[in-house]
Amino acid sequence: MLSPKKVKHRKVFKGRMRGVALRGSSISFGTFALKALDCGKMTAQQIEAGRIAINRKIKRGGKVWIRVFPDKPITKKPAETRMGKGKGSPDSWVAPIKPGRILYELDGVDEALAVRALTLAGNKLPFATKVISKRNTL
Repeated sequence: MLSPKKVKHRKVFKGRMRGVALRGSSISFGTFALKALDCGKMTAQQIEAGRIAINRKIKRGGKVWIRVFPDKPITKKPAETRMGKGKGSPDSWVAPIKPGRILYELDGVDEALAVRALTLAGNKLPFATKVISKRNTL
C-alpha cells in the first residue's frame, strides 16, 4: 500500500472538504482521465484497487499514471474503548479529494477500452467520478 516515508506531524486535524480542486484538475500526462465529481477521502487500498482494475482491463497495453497520493493519516481508537484519553493512534492513510481532481490518467489504448477501464476503477471509489478526454470527445 502507498504511504509516506516521513511526515512532519504524526496526527493531523480532520479538516473540512470545501470548494473545488485548484491543483491537479487538468490532464497532464495521458489522453484519458478519471475525474472526481464529489468530495471524499480515497484510502490507499482504494487507490491500489483502482490501479489493479485498470491494469487488468488494459492487459499490459498503454500507460497508467496515478495522480493522487495518500499523505493524510487517519487515527482510530481501539474497539470497546471508553471516550476520552486522547486521540487514537494512526491507523491508515487517505488522500483528500475535492471535486474536479484528476485521479488516474491513461494513454496508449483506444477510446472504448480506456472508458471501460476507467469506469471500472471509478466503481471502486466512494464518490462519483467521470471519464474525460484531452480531445473532449467523451
